[in-house]
Amino acid sequence: MSANTQDKAITGGEFLIRKTAASEIFIPEEFSEEMLMMKKTCEDFVATEITPKLDAIDHQEPGLMESVLTKAGELGLLGISVPEEYGGMGMDFKTSMLCTEALGAGHSFSVAYGAQTGIGTLPTLYYGSEALKQKYLTKMATGEYKACYCLTEPGSGSDANSGKTKATLSEDGKHYIINGQKMWITNAGFADVFTVFARIDDDANLSAFVLDKSMEGITLNPEEKKMGIKGSSTRQVFFNHVKVPVENMLSERNNGFKIAVNILNIGRIKLGGGVLGGSKDTLHEAIKYANERLQFGRPISKYGAIRSKIADGCIRVYALESALYRATQNIDDAIISLQKEGMDKGQSVLKGIASFAPECAILKVYGSEVLDFVVDEAVQIHGGMGYSAETRVERAYRDARINRIFEGTNEINRLLTVDMILKKAMKGELDLMSPAMKVAGELMSIPEFGDAPSTEFEACHQYLENFKKAILMVAGAAVQKLMMQLEKEQEVLMNIADMIIETYIAESLLLRIEKLATMKGEEAVAVQKEMMKVFFFEASEKIAHHGKEALYAFGEGDELRMMLMGLRRFTKTEPFNVKASRQVIASTAIAANKYCW
Repeated sequence: MSANTQDKAITGGEFLIRKTAASEIFIPEEFSEEMLMMKKTCEDFVATEITPKLDAIDHQEPGLMESVLTKAGELGLLGISVPEEYGGMGMDFKTSMLCTEALGAGHSFSVAYGAQTGIGTLPTLYYGSEALKQKYLTKMATGEYKACYCLTEPGSGSDANSGKTKATLSEDGKHYIINGQKMWITNAGFADVFTVFARIDDDANLSAFVLDKSMEGITLNPEEKKMGIKGSSTRQVFFNHVKVPVENMLSERNNGFKIAVNILNIGRIKLGGGVLGGSKDTLHEAIKYANERLQFGRPISKYGAIRSKIADGCIRVYALESALYRATQNIDDAIISLQKEGMDKGQSVLKGIASFAPECAILKVYGSEVLDFVVDEAVQIHGGMGYSAETRVERAYRDARINRIFEGTNEINRLLTVDMILKKAMKGELDLMSPAMKVAGELMSIPEFGDAPSTEFEACHQYLENFKKAILMVAGAAVQKLMMQLEKEQEVLMNIADMIIETYIAESLLLRIEKLATMKGEEAVAVQKEMMKVFFFEASEKIAHHGKEALYAFGEGDELRMMLMGLRRFTKTEPFNVKASRQVIASTAIAANKYCW
């Protein structure tokens, strides 16, 4: 790679072909005092206003969720990302993510909060006219107005642009008449403001409108009965000849699908923040219970089977946090850079986040699956009590499952991860071809055996470089062999996506620990280095597995055998005592009686 390229700010997906130094990333240990105070405010809010009321919230006690959202608004928590001139706090993306994490322990409330501050508020913030912002945004930021987002329809889920809700211009040209149906609409039961996506005539793309509940013709079905997040309002919404002033259109005609995609990018990475908070909270519960529960005369936290579960949960959560705030800072940097170039704040936020859309999808997938792992193991650690509604882990288990569906299913997000990176390459934004060809050439040459790494960090950097070669080899071969058919080979694309996800998370974990070591010394990160070693060992196994599955799908003959040999070379790691490393990690958390990093 040229020095020129290395000097430029990194962009989305570029981690695959660019070596990142530890000094280049942000780590959670660098949060400012002001940011941590905001996080503490959110944690206190959950502890006082949410946790004691979880049963009442889940039973949808009339008016309760609205009142809790109103209190959050009074504290400024609904307007963290909204500029001060519209009643918000105007804080940066990193601070808003930290607050999302802290509120992620709020079960159903975190869903209502996310819908209010994300998909409910942001379309008007980023695409509304000044008049719409003054009329609606100022009240959404303070909690006076509650908001929802109406995109999904009975026949339109992942294929969002296929919605059939219609908008027809009135004869006098002053209103759009909206007719249609939306479903799975979070906050619909008490929403004052509805962001609605509808197709005008036979337009190729949807358009978006802001409606309010005072408009005649809006009706709701009863609350949906759900597996989890029972306290969040989820209803179908019907629009029957609803007259919407033409000035209530967001952005321009035909721009609705673009709005939906950009808002979903934000929602995906924010979901990563929310599930991080939920994962930490559930781990706390599991570790405390393991220390309290006695079997055969000892706390169950003394037993290896339980300690292994605790260690694996801690490793995944620490890795998720490392990647989440690395990407969040990258987005903040992109936003600042775009503003310096003269772009207005709203557009710079959207473009900054869109430039890291692959990372947003990665964090949505990895984060939701980390939470699923943690809640599942927390129930197992609790044994029979974990199946009882008396425990919070039972609720956490049910509430977690939706996150693999929210903001685009994990399958869709895996496909998008690869698709977005390949499209960046086709547009000339990423040079994947040169490094892929270099790896292909390397397969034909005799392997070079240099000096053995002198430190664990050096070893992991070497592993990481090889993981990236494995991805470039498999993805390059898939593109070359399958060409236009690749987009139909979803299993292959998902295999490649899983290789990419493991590599991005592994790199983020390594860089965080390496940077922390320079700040606090090697001794201070001894336990985190054990996490790193276990994670890289497991990542190598997963990358090898997914790489083989992909190659078997399209490779053949001598070429397949050569690539399988390359894959073995690129995913080889040195043996070490994985069990002993897990013991060190678990012992630290058990001694602290919580997830403590």
